[in-house]
Amino acid sequence: MFVAVYWWRVHPGKEDQFRAAWRRGTDLIREKYGSYGSRLHRDGDGRFVGYAEWPDEATWRAAFDRKMVYDDPETRAAFSDAVAEVPPDADPIFTMTVTDDLLLRSRGFPAEG
Repeated sequence: MFVAVYWWRVHPGKEDQFRAAWRRGTDLIREKYGSYGSRLHRDGDGRFVGYAEWPDEATWRAAFDRKMVYDDPETRAAFSDAVAEVPPDADPIFTMTVTDDLLLRSRGFPAEG
């Protein structure tokens, strides 16, 4: 398994819009590009951090090279409108191959978390 970690700063007051667009975009990326999905986190300074799992680096690389474009202009517009800042070139802050996985998969975690 392969993971990519991204971050975004969101305009104040647009957090819910961002989270809804992130969830929809994650679903579309999973459907179109074969990711295993993602988790969204919030760090201590308010930045959102996404941890995306992929079957392997080649699958992620193919999606990343295509900019993970999906055919849903409304979701993309909502996401872009909410985002205030991303790393240069929107590159992930980490890409890693999983060597050992002891993470329990939670059941029943609220989708709105």
